[in-house]
Amino acid sequence: MIHPITKYPAEVLERPTKPVEKFDADLEKLTQDMFESMYAAQGVGLAAPQIGLNLRLTVIDVTVGKNPEAKLVLANPRIVHSEGEQREEEGCLSVPGFRGNVLRPAYVTVRAQDVTGKEYEMKGEGLLARAFCHEIDHLDGVLYLTHLSMLKRDLVKRKIRKLIKAGEW
Repeated sequence: MIHPITKYPAEVLERPTKPVEKFDADLEKLTQDMFESMYAAQGVGLAAPQIGLNLRLTVIDVTVGKNPEAKLVLANPRIVHSEGEQREEEGCLSVPGFRGNVLRPAYVTVRAQDVTGKEYEMKGEGLLARAFCHEIDHLDGVLYLTHLSMLKRDLVKRKIRKLIKAGEW
């Protein structure tokens, strides 16, 4: 089932999430739905708040569905190590049509649980490291807009307010 993507300034996008506690068939179905929703929106990552759920859960696939083995489910993830720097253009499914250069670590190690609850640790670099940081930010109630300069952030927010007022958002 494809869920609609929750857009900024929805409140659920700006508050920390609750941990995943039940690892069952419902969670497995939810992660499948999240992958389907993410692919439909042409994203590389999707966090539960982006479909309106206050849950510490995200899915990532930097191949956008081209390699089934690249599909990652991260329940209760946390960054345990990061190093280096990369500044790249970043966007967000919850802030469609807007992009900005964001500084992120070049290398990131995350610790998370898979869909069955088994804990694992994984290293990522480049786009995967960026996706880890971006999606975990979502779970902490932080949007990529926070990482933009104040001027750029205010410009984006002002444009979104105009779109909302015009009924186009």
